[in-house]
Amino acid sequence: MKIGLVTPYVYPVPGGVNEHVRFLYENLRLRGHDVRILTSSHGLQRSSEGDVIRIGKGFSMPSNGSVGTITLSPRYVSQVQKVLDEERFDLLHFHEPFVPFLSLVVLRQSNSVNIGTFHAYAGFSPAMELGSKTLQGYASRLHGRIAVSAAARHFVDRFFPGDYKVIPNGVDVGRFQRAVPLARWQDGTPNILFVGRLEDRKGLPHLLKAFRLVRKSGAEGRLLVVGSGPQEREARRYVMTRGLQNVEFLGRVSDAEKAQLFKTADIFVSPATGRESFGIVLLEAMAAGTPIVCSDIHGYKGVVQRGRQAILVPPRDAKALAAGISELLEHPEMRRRMGAAGLERAQQFSWEHVTAKVEDYYGFVIRRLAAQGQLPKGFGAEVPPAPHLAPNEREG
Repeated sequence: MKIGLVTPYVYPVPGGVNEHVRFLYENLRLRGHDVRILTSSHGLQRSSEGDVIRIGKGFSMPSNGSVGTITLSPRYVSQVQKVLDEERFDLLHFHEPFVPFLSLVVLRQSNSVNIGTFHAYAGFSPAMELGSKTLQGYASRLHGRIAVSAAARHFVDRFFPGDYKVIPNGVDVGRFQRAVPLARWQDGTPNILFVGRLEDRKGLPHLLKAFRLVRKSGAEGRLLVVGSGPQEREARRYVMTRGLQNVEFLGRVSDAEKAQLFKTADIFVSPATGRESFGIVLLEAMAAGTPIVCSDIHGYKGVVQRGRQAILVPPRDAKALAAGISELLEHPEMRRRMGAAGLERAQQFSWEHVTAKVEDYYGFVIRRLAAQGQLPKGFGAEVPPAPHLAPNEREG
């Protein structure tokens, strides 16, 4: 099929959705599909780069406790129509389809089969509350809906009720398995790793407080902090004013170095405070065979299993976080057991496995539309055959 992956965030700027789109693009191509990525530009990027098609300009703005993107163009309608006429997609797969404005314009003008994947999770959302009243027409144009987790499904279903297929995010298992630990940190001191944007919802201040408690107890350890963001100055000031030793701020790192750091770590900690729909960093830690201490929040419960790959603690609770870290520091065999369990579980989230599920869902939606005589006029590919199912199985 000819497939367009639509991302409202400027591709390939790093981020969870763009990472998802990248690996889905690569693996759909490996499965024989002709794939393009529709996104916006930011700065001096060219309008088209190989299979990446750029429409409009992306601008950063606060969103869900982080930073999102809104895309604008004075000629959106004509630009989008030109791309759709030239590419003639059989299927368009929208990631966060209701983020203004690229996805909305493409969805409105699409004559293809339309699939939406919903990645976000939050509490009460004024934007979604408003959107639920104004975007129902757009929602009705989606022929199929995917949520990356039960938490994401619960969140979006409150505002746009419907049938959602839960298909998780994936991880490049091989990249983390093959990574070589960094010799610089292999000196006998246990390494505790944090990876994330330095903003409130990622919870670094709670980890710094917990690490201080761990150090005050006499335990040895080194905290490696990967990422940047608005809380960096505050975090550095906390470390300096408390005289907290063995904290290293590494800033942003390459994908290759990030994989090495996960392999170097003895413990990975994710003290997120909430509003996480999934937890890709947990997948990355498991793929590297690294045991986890993380917050007991909705988005994480579908990724790790309590006591098997991770110790789960209440969010914003520095004492509980410190206790979880200390328990793993004190029990090397527990670390080995949980790391092995994580590596085993990570196989279920390989991109090959996840892409196969997405492709199967495409087929299910297309067959359903064909049976109802409702295939859009832009769909020109063959209808995928139904898979061979056991008597107790059914599609959907």
